[in-house]
Amino acid sequence: MAKILVAALASKADASVFEVPFETQADLCWYELPHRQQAEGDALWCFVDYEADATFRIFRVKYATQADIKTFKVKYPDQAGWRNASHRLRGQIG
Repeated sequence: MAKILVAALASKADASVFEVPFETQADLCWYELPHRQQAEGDALWCFVDYEADATFRIFRVKYATQADIKTFKVKYPDQAGWRNASHRLRGQIG
């Protein structure tokens, strides 16, 4: 289950994330779900407010070169998934 907490400090995050402008540039395309119970796998995300509820913590960075993962938010759940199949964080987010 991908319950994501946006960390305030990089030291508190599991990975740094940069949101790219185009899907073709992304390592991971993700879709945001409204309810925690629906979040599953690496690509279907639900944002949570508390660290105890989170399965993965991210820190948003300003530049792509600083990121562990380059992401792109998609409009439909069936579009979500890894674009870089050999990424080192594959299977660790959800």
